[in-house]
Amino acid sequence: MHIDIVDLRDFYASALGKLSADAITMGLAPVWASLPNERLVGIGYATPYLDKFRADAERTIAFMPAGQGAVNWPHAEPSATALVFDEELPLADSSIDRILMMHSLEHSENPIESLREMWRVLAPGGRLVIVVPNRRGVWARFEHTPFGSGRPFSRGQLLTLLRGAMFSPSSWSDALYFPPSKRQWVRNFSGLFEKSGRQLWAAFPGVIIVEATKRLYQGLPANARQSRRVFVPVLAPQGVGARQAFDRLPGGPCK
Repeated sequence: MHIDIVDLRDFYASALGKLSADAITMGLAPVWASLPNERLVGIGYATPYLDKFRADAERTIAFMPAGQGAVNWPHAEPSATALVFDEELPLADSSIDRILMMHSLEHSENPIESLREMWRVLAPGGRLVIVVPNRRGVWARFEHTPFGSGRPFSRGQLLTLLRGAMFSPSSWSDALYFPPSKRQWVRNFSGLFEKSGRQLWAAFPGVIIVEATKRLYQGLPANARQSRRVFVPVLAPQGVGARQAFDRLPGGPCK
């Protein structure tokens, strides 16, 4: 089950959330090669990180899962957010240069199907960057952060999934070595924990980061997808604009 969009937004607005976003951004830097004028898509809740990387992109889109909900992004600009199912993206084949999956794969009902959909929309040589909770890490054991929800992974499990979806992992990184504590003194020393953790407890980061490239020398199996879902509207449009448009239709109510 996906985390509610309100909980994700509130976490990243908190002091602990801002520190974790900074640490993960630092962890992304070694695997984030510069691709000028790329088409970048975030899957899940990636907006805190898209804000930091979209400056060089030709366009950036934030896709948020239907089970999670969506918020407008970027702020004070035309919205680039859409509500989607991650196994059926509204994109053409080979149309995207890079995808960032954040708070996504660990909540997927069928991870291999979701990854194959990423393969479909990525251009030849396209890059997939995934951030998931580490099953060995402390963060996966506490539910007061988004990293304590969903299915944590090991490197071996990620490697098996990526190869099964026709991706070749090209580089690995990690982040969140400091404890997921709300105490002020822990947050004050988060930078020290993050640096020393890479040397003293390198096997226990909070998240694993992997970049993988699309393989082109292997075909997709032609199996039917396990899920075919559609959106069902909860409410019909009832805003002022919708009512005024209806009133102007022939036979509409007269005033």
